[in-house]
Amino acid sequence: MDFLNSKIKTLYFRYLASAFGSALITSIYSIVDMAMVGQYHGPAGTAALAVVAPVWNLIYSLGLLMGIGGSVLFGISRGKAGGQTGQSNEYFTASVIGSAILSAAAWLTILLFDRPLLLFFGADASTLGLAMDYILPVKFVIPCFLFTQTLAAYLRNDGNPGLATAAVLTGGIFNIFGDYFFVFACDMGAMGAGLATAIGSVISILVMLSHFFSRKNTLRLVRPTGLLHKFRMILVTGFSTFFIDIAMGVLTILFNRQIMAYLGTDALSVYGVIVNISTFVQCCAYSVGQASQPIISANFGAGKGSRIRQTLKYALATAALFGLVWTGLSLSIPNRFIRIFMSPTQEVLQVAPAIIRTYGLSFLLLPLNIFSTYYFQAIVKPQAAFIVSVARGLVISGFLILLLPALAAPEAIWAAMPLTELMTAVYVVCMTVRYTGQLKDYAQ
Repeated sequence: MDFLNSKIKTLYFRYLASAFGSALITSIYSIVDMAMVGQYHGPAGTAALAVVAPVWNLIYSLGLLMGIGGSVLFGISRGKAGGQTGQSNEYFTASVIGSAILSAAAWLTILLFDRPLLLFFGADASTLGLAMDYILPVKFVIPCFLFTQTLAAYLRNDGNPGLATAAVLTGGIFNIFGDYFFVFACDMGAMGAGLATAIGSVISILVMLSHFFSRKNTLRLVRPTGLLHKFRMILVTGFSTFFIDIAMGVLTILFNRQIMAYLGTDALSVYGVIVNISTFVQCCAYSVGQASQPIISANFGAGKGSRIRQTLKYALATAALFGLVWTGLSLSIPNRFIRIFMSPTQEVLQVAPAIIRTYGLSFLLLPLNIFSTYYFQAIVKPQAAFIVSVARGLVISGFLILLLPALAAPEAIWAAMPLTELMTAVYVVCMTVRYTGQLKDYAQ
């Protein structure tokens, strides 16, 4: 579809449906991995996959760094060229080269240092062997995971969001059924789950590569000029999206340590459920950003401010809807969430409602704040995107997680994220109003 002339409402909701499906299936099959291994090996299996989780955060964030960072600049370049390929494929080529370099570095690191890495991420005698079993088949296809993120971003910007979603769905569905087959039918346990995930990633990348043989394809590998300059621009533009995933792992570690120091294992088990809920909420937020970014980038490059404002209107309304739905669910059925993810004790059921209802208030503004990083990136305001991602992802949140239980009651830790999202949202609203007001219609 034509980003510069097609009806904004049609464009936005087509891309939203595609991005939402892609983000949702990714989160679902990662949870299925944990559930299958947990059922086979017991609590040690669940803990082992929690140890592996930071590896995924690192790999996916590197793919987003190249994919989102490069595709924003790609879209702006196409907008300036009136939808023609112009120099946009230089950014695509630079992203591919950057992804190859980063995937090679990640690949070698995990191949050579998997054991020390897993120990650093928290493995102990009971979980290290299972974590090593799970990651054994995965580590041989590390580039597939990274390139899946990079190519998905470019397919959305090249007018083929449906294929990006189909690729993730195909690999994800195989992974879900493959988990059961390899883990239980083949009696492979954790290694079987890793094998299913590895094969699923190969299937996804093969489906995405079919785009290059279709008539829709306008992506080409070309000789880029000023390659180092383009790398720097991609890194600056994509850093905020990259940091969101990295910060998730850091905050989880902080929460885990503080909860165990002040509240104990029952509260920690409830926090484990919150992490899963938060993953779904963030997927909703990612889908709003990924649906909007190609449209906004192209129209920013073309100087069509009115079309950007229309897209922003739909994105803000969607973010608000997601925030209201997830906050409402957290307030109304907290123990239903607990029963979905575990067989709870009475003690857990007693403490869970207050915890989930307090933490769940953060879901009201979370979609807005995460979407804002995509918006600021798309209109080339990387400094604002950087401030949002670092403030909510580490600085404000980390400070409050450490400070609140020490200065107030231990239970005050659950207010850390609602307060973080609120303070971040004040900055987001101010900057959004400011930068949107500066948009002009240079092209008629």
